[in-house]
Amino acid sequence: APIFMKDKEKGAHEWMIEFKRKPECINTFTKVLDETLQTLNSDYEAKRYNNMTLNSLVVNVARENLFYDWLKDRDKLGGQHKIPRLSNQRDYLEQLKNMQVKIMF
Repeated sequence: APIFMKDKEKGAHEWMIEFKRKPECINTFTKVLDETLQTLNSDYEAKRYNNMTLNSLVVNVARENLFYDWLKDRDKLGGQHKIPRLSNQRDYLEQLKNMQVKIMF
């Protein structure tokens, strides 16, 4: 999801990732992911150059089954329903962040 530019604040990309096996250091993972995205996408690289337009991306570590619970909560379980991978809005991410702290029994 985007972190929108506001006043003099730069934007960024914010991710929610549910890991099968969490990395030992999330900061190292985030740095490697950011650098890899720059090598794969020249537009992203240009915007990230010296944090000119975009700050480094933000990674949120999802709790186990967060995406499953999110789909279930929206009656979207099944092969025909997919988790959106990108969004120009923050709606999905904010929903996931709210569910992140919700204790599921």
